Amino acid sequence: MEPGQVTGVYGEVSGLPAPVAAHVSEEQLPEVRIYTVNTEWSQSDLVRGSRLRYSQQWTLITDSNDHKSIRTVLPPGPCVPLSGELLSGVSPVRGLRAVIREISGHQLLEIWDHQGLRKCLNLTAFNKHGRVYDDVQFGCLSWSECENRLLYVAEKSKNTIQTYDDESACRKDRSVYSEDWGEALTNKSVPVICVVNLQSGSVGVLQGVPPAVSPGQALWAPGSRSVFFVGWYHEPFRLGLKFCSNRRSALFKLELDGNCERLSVDNVSVSCPRLSPDGSTLIYLQGRVFGPHNQCLSLQQLDLKSGKTSTLLDVVHRPQTGEFAGVYEALPPCCWSADGQRVMFSSARRNWKDLFMVDRRSNKVTSLSDSLSDLSVYGSWKLLTVQKDLMVVCCSSPNTPPTLRAGFLPSAGEAVTWRTLQKPVMTFDFHWKVVDVTPPPEENNAHYSGLDFGAVLVKPSRPFHEAKTPLVVFIHGGPHSQFSAEWNSTTAGLTKLGLAVLMVNYRGSTGFGQDSILSLIGQIGTQDVKDVQRAVLTALKRDTTLDPERLAVIGGSHGGFLSCHLVGQYPEFYRACAARNPVINAATLVGTSDIVDWRYTSMGFQYSYDQIPTAEALAAMLEKSPITHAAQIKAPVLLMLGGRDRRVSPHQGLELYKALKSRASTVRLLWFPEDGHSLSRVDTQADCFLNTVLWLHQHL
Repeated sequence: MEPGQVTGVYGEVSGLPAPVAAHVSEEQLPEVRIYTVNTEWSQSDLVRGSRLRYSQQWTLITDSNDHKSIRTVLPPGPCVPLSGELLSGVSPVRGLRAVIREISGHQLLEIWDHQGLRKCLNLTAFNKHGRVYDDVQFGCLSWSECENRLLYVAEKSKNTIQTYDDESACRKDRSVYSEDWGEALTNKSVPVICVVNLQSGSVGVLQGVPPAVSPGQALWAPGSRSVFFVGWYHEPFRLGLKFCSNRRSALFKLELDGNCERLSVDNVSVSCPRLSPDGSTLIYLQGRVFGPHNQCLSLQQLDLKSGKTSTLLDVVHRPQTGEFAGVYEALPPCCWSADGQRVMFSSARRNWKDLFMVDRRSNKVTSLSDSLSDLSVYGSWKLLTVQKDLMVVCCSSPNTPPTLRAGFLPSAGEAVTWRTLQKPVMTFDFHWKVVDVTPPPEENNAHYSGLDFGAVLVKPSRPFHEAKTPLVVFIHGGPHSQFSAEWNSTTAGLTKLGLAVLMVNYRGSTGFGQDSILSLIGQIGTQDVKDVQRAVLTALKRDTTLDPERLAVIGGSHGGFLSCHLVGQYPEFYRACAARNPVINAATLVGTSDIVDWRYTSMGFQYSYDQIPTAEALAAMLEKSPITHAAQIKAPVLLMLGGRDRRVSPHQGLELYKALKSRASTVRLLWFPEDGHSLSRVDTQADCFLNTVLWLHQHL
């Protein structure tokens, strides 16, 4: 297998575009109603080594007397590159488009209308704040009802003008350590809420945010005289926030005069506030503090007139087969029906990602995807937006790249009539199926008995050279995340090159209920390891085209932790291993990770901010770590480490590297000095795929 062949395959599967956002506008004509769907897409380009973003527009026509049925879809307009855009937002009435754009180190706010650029402000030149936040954790760009003001979040200004008298004080404070919010949020430390007045062209920072919280996800309250925001508590110190829905936070209302009040209960985590179209109700997600850093969340609704909060959807502990399994993901920016009575969202359900609607009048949850039988076509449904009751979704499966579809909210008892707006450039002749796995009695969890789990098996349509197909066991990180039956470029690339891939959702994965998540606490390194091994044995037993003599295991983060555990605990079973930023020794990781709380929680210990390591805790961490099995590892190990990883220090991988080198074991280490925990740079991902495939080809 030549490197050029591998790179060519990866370029093909990783370069397919995916829709990431959408906006719907509506126009009523005498006999027809016209819906304009503006979409934003992301596409990786290996030549540039970067991700491109572009927009594309569709026009949908319905009859005036039957505007819930799409009569005609006109051909889309050309793709338009979105160069340098950090944030964008469309105003609710006039359809003005606000864009925050990065040009030559300056951040500009642009206002566009139907006649071109209407206003441009250099936010950097105002010197009122630092860089604007464009991440999904804090970032926002919200229009006021009058469409004369915009709301966003930025870093607090550090560029205050110093006088001669306090130059010495400035020098004294220059080296003071400033906390940030950890992995992927480096340099985000003290966010502030900012308001632009488009009439006067002025920029201001809102005062009154409690000093103990960091604000984000802000939006205007009805009347635009106050704002809602989520505030994350940062005392006594900040913990990593990325991928963590268990951080203490609250929903606040801040008046423009500086008065601030907390609207949610204390000692919970909240996120994703979304205001109903009529401005009467605010919904948001709520979860527990500490414990698993990703969890099943409840959906809360706040009646703004009475001030009363009620639970719209509660945490699902153990879903029945085929039933709604709970909320595990962020709400889309627009998720309300036009009448304000229904809320739409996507969420994991076992090994799939489904599209759901909850009716506020009955609290009943309904699936809006085609049907359970159609999951063989699309295993994943992701809601991009719902506006004017038109839903725009991204659908995919392991052999079908991201596909743009649209459909109107149905009347009671009816199904959605979905229309495909943009098919993928290509589909792939892979076979895939879901493998349900039931642990045997000896692997049952005494505190959470009767839980099962699953996996997604993807394999070539026919074995290469009429031989049995080698199997790559792919393990997700988190550990509380999921491999849904969706498009995955790594899986697709491996399958196109003749390998079968088993993506395992061990107990503790999202989509199987909160009990499954909690069952892994205190059981890492044992229950999850046995689950993956059980899934592999089940797949081999049910599919005799898989080659039990040619097995490899790959994964990142906790998936890397499990990969290294498997080759250590089952040294005669696996022929090769490739691990990205793996946890190798939890005891040595405890002082270097941005989520130190998880190092204790995962072992079954309660965490508090004043925690000091004990011999008991460190011994438990060491006992459950792959490093204890390093001497038994026989399979060649490829390690891929990010030099800027804040979550799992790259010295974790180096620890295993040295342990294997000292025993003359086959090991290779790739070091990416500019990348972090996710190894998400385009050039890094291409390098990792190439080296992983060549490593597997060499040793399988």
